[in-house]
Amino acid sequence: MSAPEMHPSRLQPAERSSRSRWLVAATLSLLVIVLAHLADPWAWANLQDARVYERDWGRLLRILGFLPTWIVVGLALWAHDRGSTGWRWRGGLMVLVPAAAGGAAEILKLVFRRLRPGETSPDYVFRPFMEDMWSNRGMGLPSSHVMVAMGAAVALAQLFPRTRWLWYAMAAGCGYTRVLARAHYVSDVVVAGFVAWFVGDAIMRWGLNKRAR
Repeated sequence: MSAPEMHPSRLQPAERSSRSRWLVAATLSLLVIVLAHLADPWAWANLQDARVYERDWGRLLRILGFLPTWIVVGLALWAHDRGSTGWRWRGGLMVLVPAAAGGAAEILKLVFRRLRPGETSPDYVFRPFMEDMWSNRGMGLPSSHVMVAMGAAVALAQLFPRTRWLWYAMAAGCGYTRVLARAHYVSDVVVAGFVAWFVGDAIMRWGLNKRAR
């Protein structure tokens, strides 16, 4: 006998709120992604700094997209929480979320197959599926650095809610340096940020709900 279908009016308020939140976020994401694509030619022509990673602030923001950075942070949380109830969860989520976001980026590059910005033109170039099918070298959509950084920001924002603005700003800064270095289009960065947010939010909800049981 199949389970009765849950009528929308019977959903718990928290579940309805969660669905509405995701729907609004998805709608806004699509709008911003479209605007980002429209902005790509202008950004390619006007936002460039080939020496951005020669500066300390540029290196600081880039390393936020380096997964081992967050493995160290996860280990620090493990060490701090060790012995307390559910002590493994914070450190585990701190590693799992950016790792999953970064892994998703590598897979999505193989799906979208859009190459990084060219030196002489802002036009998009796509690699045919039958050419180096399983290699994402040279592909830029979405930015894996930004997906790792945003995944970590989502985890930190939910573990330490009062500091959320800082982590999201830092992740955005990571994306800004990737555009300045002409390693990515603005749309590469924007798509990465939104996809990482959805991935991170789903994992954090699962992890925190499981911990609460």
